[in-house]
Amino acid sequence: MSAAATAQDWDPGIYHRFRGHRLRPAMDLLRAVGPLPDGGIVDLGCGSGAAGPALARLGRTLTGVDLSPAMLDKARATGAYATLVEADLARWSAPDPVALIFSNAVLHWLPDHAALLPRLAAMLAPGGTLAVQLPHQNNALSHRLWVSLADEMFPGRVDLAQIPGILLPAEYHRILSELGHVSLWETEYYQDLDPATDGHPVRRFTEATFARPILAPLDDSERRALIAAYEAVIGKGYPDGPTGRVLFPFRRLFFTLTT
Repeated sequence: MSAAATAQDWDPGIYHRFRGHRLRPAMDLLRAVGPLPDGGIVDLGCGSGAAGPALARLGRTLTGVDLSPAMLDKARATGAYATLVEADLARWSAPDPVALIFSNAVLHWLPDHAALLPRLAAMLAPGGTLAVQLPHQNNALSHRLWVSLADEMFPGRVDLAQIPGILLPAEYHRILSELGHVSLWETEYYQDLDPATDGHPVRRFTEATFARPILAPLDDSERRALIAAYEAVIGKGYPDGPTGRVLFPFRRLFFTLTT
């Protein structure tokens, strides 16, 4: 991801609390990848390497790219990657054509997809595939609430340009259809979140990713105030059951481009 998005390094422990929910879309994306030409595989925004073992089973040289040193340390421990590269994804380029660029839940942190996606497609070998999964949840209460509360409580403090977002599906289709064969779809996952002793499960899930650039500019007391305000409301939209579990619908956008 970009340097702006990682002004504070990611916490693998917080992120891994929901590892299973985040891994399932990656596996669904991988299952949509067809036959590949000769060449290596790039796990673009590899994070902690959760998808690495599955990608390594394709039998190709696997390179992981990420900007977070803490996440790359976790990825290294999987043993799945031949090479790990610390780089800003907005500027990284493959040294040689590759068979697959696999990007799970990271490109929404990067700007200007109309320029980014053709640049990535140009790194593919003939017949290669760009496979991407993006959260498509910004219009849901879980995400809108962070933005509206921050704007109400701390007007002007949050840079809205740093909040991750994506284009409309039709816009992706328009950009990609000029580059090769496109397959594009959405899935809404009904995630059964475990009870959390330290807050509402939806707050804990979103705090680890989407809310990072919203919380980052605030000092400790301001963060506590914003989190308390979020906690006071979020249970009305996502009520817990008798055991404290919460059913959390989460929409994701997928596409593959084969050149």
